[in-house]
Amino acid sequence: MEIAEHWLTGCKHCPSPNYDGRVAAVIDSVVVHNISLPPGEFGGRHIEALFSNVLDPALHPYFAEIHHLRVSAHLLIDRQGSCCQFVGFDKRAWHAGRSSYQGREEFNDFSIGIELEGSDHVPYTAEQYLRLAEVITLLKRHYQAIVDENIVGHDQIAPLRKTDPGPAFDWLRLRGLLIAIGETT
Repeated sequence: MEIAEHWLTGCKHCPSPNYDGRVAAVIDSVVVHNISLPPGEFGGRHIEALFSNVLDPALHPYFAEIHHLRVSAHLLIDRQGSCCQFVGFDKRAWHAGRSSYQGREEFNDFSIGIELEGSDHVPYTAEQYLRLAEVITLLKRHYQAIVDENIVGHDQIAPLRKTDPGPAFDWLRLRGLLIAIGETT
């Protein structure tokens, strides 16, 4: 994979209408999220449908509650480690919402949002950790203001609203992979 014109090559592209221009000129953070639709269920194309504003509310009771939302992330990594990009990295995806961390607010303005298909209490797969580390390594090379201290969870930037990626996410494992991949590239 590489980054060409702010899109990952070797990655499925599903452009979302849910983005706008960035306020901040410098991209310096990555926010890790989780998502599963319906909650706790994996597989299918429901996440793509949500981020594309075509989620059918009749398919599941939960979908009737959320189909009106206009949200997106830059990237989704599924349970097999495959990725789908929804928004160019140079654009402002709508993933963080109201957010604040270390004196900074509105993380959508300067971050890249990466969703992992998962839930707070279900272990993530080895394939997801590896793909996430590969993608973050590419992002750090391309957007050189991204540093390890700015790789955060949604729960860190919106602690009163969000819990993802949750206690099942192994930050030490991700950090170890980032070091290992960085040494081999």
